[in-house]
Amino acid sequence: MARGTARRIDMLLEFLRLETTGGRLLLLATGVALLWANLPGGSYEQFWSLRPPSSAVLDALHLDLPLAAWVTDGLLTVFFFVAGLEVKRELTVGELAGWRAAALPVVAALGGMVVPAVVAIAVSGGAAVHGGAWAIPVATDIAFALGVLALAGSTLPSGVRVLLLSLAVIDDLGAIALVGVLFAHDVRLWWLAGGLVLCLVYGLLHRLRWAPAWLVVPIAVGAWVLVHGGGVHATVTGIMLGLLTPVRTRDGEDESACDRLLHRLHPVSAGVVVPIFALAAAGIPLAAAGDALGDPVARGAAVALLVGKPAGIMLGSWLAVRTRLGALPPDVGWGDVLPVAVLGGVGYTVSLLIARLSVPGAGSDTAAAAVLCASVIAAVLATVLVRRRGSARSGGDR
Repeated sequence: MARGTARRIDMLLEFLRLETTGGRLLLLATGVALLWANLPGGSYEQFWSLRPPSSAVLDALHLDLPLAAWVTDGLLTVFFFVAGLEVKRELTVGELAGWRAAALPVVAALGGMVVPAVVAIAVSGGAAVHGGAWAIPVATDIAFALGVLALAGSTLPSGVRVLLLSLAVIDDLGAIALVGVLFAHDVRLWWLAGGLVLCLVYGLLHRLRWAPAWLVVPIAVGAWVLVHGGGVHATVTGIMLGLLTPVRTRDGEDESACDRLLHRLHPVSAGVVVPIFALAAAGIPLAAAGDALGDPVARGAAVALLVGKPAGIMLGSWLAVRTRLGALPPDVGWGDVLPVAVLGGVGYTVSLLIARLSVPGAGSDTAAAAVLCASVIAAVLATVLVRRRGSARSGGDR
């Protein structure tokens, strides 16, 4: 009985590790959220506005938060921790090890952040400057974009996936850094200093190879509490802890701490965390989608994702190769980079987060509707391009 249960759990975890699974669960959660949010009675808003029972401890730690905030500030930290682990691994021992290998996705990601931000400001007539709404289109949704590529791009070389993963993780790192800066409020330096100390303790324990879960998990949670209490968006903690986790093995180790945590947490991140976030953030009244075209901020975000993002990624990639800072991955041509650039327009997770943080009141629903619509259009366009590129490669066109 116990052996059968363990086997079923292992099969479930392997299913959740599939890149296509994350994308499918994300779409399912989005559909449920949209349906739920448009039911009469307002149960969607009521549910995500629930708060824990008031207590002196929660008040003192600034943790008297609604359920939606526990998802965006707390649960999403796991997603960014996994993102930090992935970029640390790729830059240290993966296909991006070495400055020239890393230069292309770094410059492409920078282009994919700067150009859409400029486009958002220009198309919105400057309205996106207020509240930091210009940052809405700077990020790429890792799970959604990789899911689309896995479903449609099985014939493309592995370097295409590495390029997409790398630039998506890098611009997500940049986006969450912007979140930490733009949406910091009532900053408390001593709290932040305490959070930084606990992050460094976490890294030191891993370097000393004495990091049992019973010790490092409370330290990580403590760092999150202090960073949150310090007034900075607490998901920054996930990135910091991920980057401080060792990637290389030592004598007597079968796998590194980074590989071990990635193996355990990737299915949790892609199969649980991101869908729950979509359920909490994607519940938008249908009327908001109709208002998106008339709202300058929403219009700017949509155009930036669909036009500015691909243009910025292509421009950054071209500059990196042209200046010989970087090179395209083996067997990857410019025809392969274009679908990756279009997939960059799938903003979703972090874009929805920034839309909720940067636009007040009902306007956040309109901005979120623009992100959803633009992400779906970008995913469809990218699917067409990926399949055409795959057909061309199968026919011998490189």
